[in-house]
Amino acid sequence: MTATLTVIVPAHNEEAGLPATLEAIRRQTVPPEKVVVVDDGSTDRTGEVAASYGATVLRPPHNLGSKAKAQNHALPVCDTDLVLAVDADTVLAPDYVEKIKPVFDDPEVVVAAGNVQTRFTRTVWERGRSIEYLFGFHWNRPIQNGAGSPVVCSGCCSAFRRTTLTDFGGFPERTIVEDMDFTWSMQIAGRRAVYVGEAVAWAADPETLTYLRKQVWRWMAGFFQNVRLHLGALVRRKPMLAIWIVLALAEIFTAPLWWATPFVLTLGMHRSVGAALTFWLGSELLFTVPPLLYAARRRRLPVLGVMANIPFVYLTKAVNIYYAWKALIVELVLVPLRLSRGLVIYEKGRA
Repeated sequence: MTATLTVIVPAHNEEAGLPATLEAIRRQTVPPEKVVVVDDGSTDRTGEVAASYGATVLRPPHNLGSKAKAQNHALPVCDTDLVLAVDADTVLAPDYVEKIKPVFDDPEVVVAAGNVQTRFTRTVWERGRSIEYLFGFHWNRPIQNGAGSPVVCSGCCSAFRRTTLTDFGGFPERTIVEDMDFTWSMQIAGRRAVYVGEAVAWAADPETLTYLRKQVWRWMAGFFQNVRLHLGALVRRKPMLAIWIVLALAEIFTAPLWWATPFVLTLGMHRSVGAALTFWLGSELLFTVPPLLYAARRRRLPVLGVMANIPFVYLTKAVNIYYAWKALIVELVLVPLRLSRGLVIYEKGRA
């Protein structure tokens, strides 16, 4: 018997972007049984727009304060086998539900998500993020999935086995990134998380530096909250996933050193500026370009357009490194010393 599915869309002031999201859901080749939009304290026409698409609209008495809380508000009205959480600015490919459902034929699979790409490449920040996504979802995620240990099932388009989710207490509210928290928790418990590369979704990523900073700060703080909460259990019960986490930590620790390499070669080892930059850029491109060429082919994107966006990824990487180190200090040093509460306020950024 085919699994039934409910889509939950948490939305706060999403009047402009919500129609594209709901239209994509309506056009699914395998339609969901129900679509629930949580109009979480919106001051615009979010609720009216959702109702016009036939969605069940829930309006909490006040803004709940986070995506996880908004999604949990919808869980009591869900009675299907699966729950698919979709961000209000994410557009699913027409066959997303069709592609994601079959992995749940395995009773050990409790969460799955697809391949996320950028909807827009208008600004330098969106163009940089597009490279991050093309690389990550066509290199890191397939390798992690092949090893049976995805680091995260992306919260903008993750499907969950409903009974497992409710037994767990719903979407985790103890960290600022519920998707990573649940993904790690389930694997520690011996259940399976799956990356489905054929299921594609397009997310509206930060178009401004202000929005990017808020988003990356939330992501990095949430990552280190989960490291603080789960790393010991991962080492004991899911060592392969622990290896990916340790590699991510190593990348964060060594990133400033790698970025300083041209200066070290020039000032400390008396190499010419040209030789230092050639070594650094050559090493970067040798590792980056092959996965991007593969991704461009898989996604049927113009190769030259993809290559032209590579310089912009270094702007987004600089933001990532800054907030990764800030989150490391706050969440792994100041919070244990009770000198900070860490990041506890969910702020999406576009509002």
